[in-house]
Amino acid sequence: MIENNGKGLNELKTKNSWMLFKIMGEFVNGFEQMGLLNPCVSIFGSARTKPEEKDYVQATEIAAQVVKLGFGVITGGGPGIMEAANKGAQQAGGVSVGLNIDLPFEQNNNPYIDHDKVLNFDYFFVRKVMFVKYSQAFIVMPGGFGTLDELFEALTLIQTLKIKKFPIIMVGKSFWSGMMDWIKKTLLEKKKISEEDIDLFSCVDTTDEVISILEKFYSAQETGPNF
Repeated sequence: MIENNGKGLNELKTKNSWMLFKIMGEFVNGFEQMGLLNPCVSIFGSARTKPEEKDYVQATEIAAQVVKLGFGVITGGGPGIMEAANKGAQQAGGVSVGLNIDLPFEQNNNPYIDHDKVLNFDYFFVRKVMFVKYSQAFIVMPGGFGTLDELFEALTLIQTLKIKKFPIIMVGKSFWSGMMDWIKKTLLEKKKISEEDIDLFSCVDTTDEVISILEKFYSAQETGPNF
């Protein structure tokens, strides 16, 4: 049987207490800074995407068009698709926000984030709250585990009515087709999700389709924090 001595237990309690203050500080700072922004759209995708790749170019184009609709653009602040989206937003004269966290492949802020709109986080879950609370849509470019994490968290929160519905748009049918087939042929057929859950997201190929979904949704909806 493992025993804790009194000194070790007290040190652990103190460490945990200070961790709570640090977490609270990240939430307070995030809410204060993000709450000052006009409505924004988050764009996700792989940090490993290179500037010469089609997805990078398209993410830049999408961000520029999102800005023309009157939205700012939020990313995770790193390279790849995040850099492309911040670049498109900034070059189009819009708000370009980066929610940065120190990760492999994402160790520095990309240079296209507005200097006063860089937020740094130590805790993934705090950062994710900022994305969900202050994004009017998620545009999901091809990416890996982190991209899937953001995608499915948003779908779960909307499905369970924890946040209000907003557009979730996956870009690149050829990339997402395997997952789409699995959702429809496995999850739906085995009744792990409901028929209406399929309507929680869209899968498109073109920039025009992305913008059309945003325009249609927000012609009938007000913008604002999701919870």
